[in-house]
Amino acid sequence: MSMITTLWAYAMVRVEMAKHDERGEITEKVIIIAIFAALAIAVGAIIVAKVTGKAETINLNG
Repeated sequence: MSMITTLWAYAMVRVEMAKHDERGEITEKVIIIAIFAALAIAVGAIIVAKVTGKAETINLNG
């Protein structure tokens, strides 16, 4: 019975270690953040271009 308890405890420790292992997730997170940053910059550029285009069509001479 002691060996089963020991093996069960070892298995539980390994499962907990696997849950907290984040070595591969850092690269994924950096890539995802870079993609979202690029999308935000692209959307900002589109908005600025549209607002600037509309602002240039405003007649200020009355």
